[in-house]
Amino acid sequence: MPFLGQDWRSPGWRWVKTEDGWKRCEPFTPALEDGNNQLNDISHTVIITGDDEKEVYSTEDCEFAAKKRKKDHFRNNTDSQCFYREKWIYVHKESTKERHGYCTLGEAFNRLDFSSAIQDIRRFNYVVKLLQLIAKSQLTSLSGAAQKNYFNILDKIVRKVMEDQYNPRLIKDLLQDLSSTLCILIRGVGKSVLVGNINIWICRLETILLWQQQLKNLQMNKQVNNGLTLMDLPLHMLNNILYRFSDGWDIITLGQVTPTLYMLSEDRQLWKKLCQYHFAEKQFCRHLILSEKGHIDWKLMYFALQKYYPIKEQYGDTLHFCRHCSILFWKDTGHPCTASDPNTCLMPVSPQHFIDLFKF
Repeated sequence: MPFLGQDWRSPGWRWVKTEDGWKRCEPFTPALEDGNNQLNDISHTVIITGDDEKEVYSTEDCEFAAKKRKKDHFRNNTDSQCFYREKWIYVHKESTKERHGYCTLGEAFNRLDFSSAIQDIRRFNYVVKLLQLIAKSQLTSLSGAAQKNYFNILDKIVRKVMEDQYNPRLIKDLLQDLSSTLCILIRGVGKSVLVGNINIWICRLETILLWQQQLKNLQMNKQVNNGLTLMDLPLHMLNNILYRFSDGWDIITLGQVTPTLYMLSEDRQLWKKLCQYHFAEKQFCRHLILSEKGHIDWKLMYFALQKYYPIKEQYGDTLHFCRHCSILFWKDTGHPCTASDPNTCLMPVSPQHFIDLFKF
């Protein structure tokens, strides 16, 4: 006897007993067309007769079908900004007797709550860096659902930057890498695997170019504040603030505000400390740059070394991985650890390490 279900894993069609015998039914949900998500309140079904005629049948025995239709509608809803809001996920790389399958990069990206994470200033840079690494090398490995979630989160990031004017340089670098990747993929269509229609990718590329133009025209709003400002601080406090920066571009940007900050940002000792923080002494010897006076130009050294060696990354909050439970989670949310001493099992996960976790 053939199986009549749409999916071999599904329990089959729902049937309703009528005066004329058993007839197949499916949920009648006009609210889907109107964008109404409250499907649990709908109690009408459509009876499909043998002559393909449909009539409304009222019953409460269609909860399963309603839930399935709601799930399909949620997946197809292009306005959905995220798929899950889980605090932690189990990272399994192989099938076992207790668990079948494995966790992929796209699944982890969908399930972890990155959509809300970008609203937290401590996690914002972390999520942006992760999106940048995915754009460079892992975009084609994402599933269609993960790619849609990726661009939805990216849209929220651009909106946040346009409204809050927070760290636009970081987003410009992300969009530049993403547009370069998409150009290569679109030109080489047929040679690489692209999930979805080519017109969708062209539309995404056009959206990215529009975002780049908007960020290029972004004007910083001048804040009117009659209270204490940065320039009211004494010089030694301003100098201490500059010594807390770990990014050379941030130092240069702050130095463009006033002549006083420019003078402090050109301090040789400041750039020397920055080089010593990011790079080893052996790396200095290979790329020495001397000034006209014969001194080491630490500022030029920093940007020269940055081209050859990776710099240390600093984030306010990162994902953590429990080696005992194989669980990935945000540190402040925690997870149900079964180890006797959970702190010894925790390992901070950088954006690059996050991607490496799902390489098989």
